[in-house]
Amino acid sequence: MLILIGMLFLFMLLGIPVAFSIGAASVIYVFLDPSLSETTAVQRMVAGVNSFTFLAIPFFIFAGNLMNSGGITHRIFEFAAVCVGHIRGGLAHVNVTSSVIFAGMSGAAVADAGGLGASTIKAMRAKGYGERVSIGVTAASSIIGPIIPPSMAIIVYAIASSQSIERLFAAGIVPGFLMALSLMVMIYLFSERLKCPDEKKASRKAIWVAFVRALPSLMAPVIILGGIFSGIFSPTESAAIACSYAIILSIIYKDFSYASFKASVMSSVVTSVQVLLIVASANLFAWILTSKEVPQTVSQVILSTTENYLLILLALNLLLLLVGLFMETVAAINLLVPIILPILTIGFGMDPIQLGIIVVLNLIIGTLTPPFGTVLFVLSSVSNTPVEKVTKYTATFLPPLLLVLLLVNIFPALTLWLPEFFFGK
Repeated sequence: MLILIGMLFLFMLLGIPVAFSIGAASVIYVFLDPSLSETTAVQRMVAGVNSFTFLAIPFFIFAGNLMNSGGITHRIFEFAAVCVGHIRGGLAHVNVTSSVIFAGMSGAAVADAGGLGASTIKAMRAKGYGERVSIGVTAASSIIGPIIPPSMAIIVYAIASSQSIERLFAAGIVPGFLMALSLMVMIYLFSERLKCPDEKKASRKAIWVAFVRALPSLMAPVIILGGIFSGIFSPTESAAIACSYAIILSIIYKDFSYASFKASVMSSVVTSVQVLLIVASANLFAWILTSKEVPQTVSQVILSTTENYLLILLALNLLLLLVGLFMETVAAINLLVPIILPILTIGFGMDPIQLGIIVVLNLIIGTLTPPFGTVLFVLSSVSNTPVEKVTKYTATFLPPLLLVLLLVNIFPALTLWLPEFFFGK
């Protein structure tokens, strides 16, 4: 096992992409261990992505790209601006509110940062907002997307842990809104220090016009989440419906073009292949760990060392935050969940639904931290700002997110209330 893990980190330190690092380390180990079958190893990689549920991932990625290119995100921003733009903190509140609405359509932080983020940063700069606020708030609010359903990371956790996607989606709603609320409270309290310009309150007529323009876009989360929670269609089917709805809206808004559609398809294909390749490689890695009874061994060692639940919970969060610094979210979920799930659920009785939100929230915060924070690099690109400065600006808005993480750990009801309300205990 030390050889396997050592090869993994060696390949990553050499700059080899995560998917190939995991896959190469696993394949080499299989060839070195005569008790493992090469044929079975290949079958495990294929089985890792041979799932109807996993179809939701490329569909939601495609839906997010279509919405960014089809004028949908722009209308969402306009509507949020007339609703909350006059609150002390101005467009910073609009930024967060827009991310909450967009979160109900696409479950990826990168899609939020790259699409909606480009519009919000441009608008805030035009109004005289400083770089710390325009870039920092955009980065912090972008990770609301993977918590409020639909969420690509939650789908991956659901499959890795054999849990209900619908329950996990419901579990992310309250923490997601708490993240938005905590950011908005911070913006409100420190608006003068952050030098946020005052914005005029929009007239009722302006609010009504913006609402009418944005109404079809605002219906997207209602259709997607309403269909899932009512049982009308599955998460995978909802992802396909989201894509169809985004295309229809783009045509209605007259922002649809062959060039933008082709670009959305190509971008979605590349991203989907990257994600699913990571899943396939990580599934082989997890199979090796399971076949060697590593999760059971680790669990026994930890339980024999301490039975202090709070100490274990603290260690879990620190581990996840540390892993999030260096590893992509999807890969980290597939590698860590088979090990930590039995420790927390069997050893300490934690609900796997609560554990899922804790895991995803920790790892998603990692997308805002160097050296491999994907959101940092996306915002660096769209804002033409060095990644070092993006990191500095983003750090200002991390405390509210860490506070929500703490609350989710301490109070299980924050994640379990809605799943029990919708689906029972």
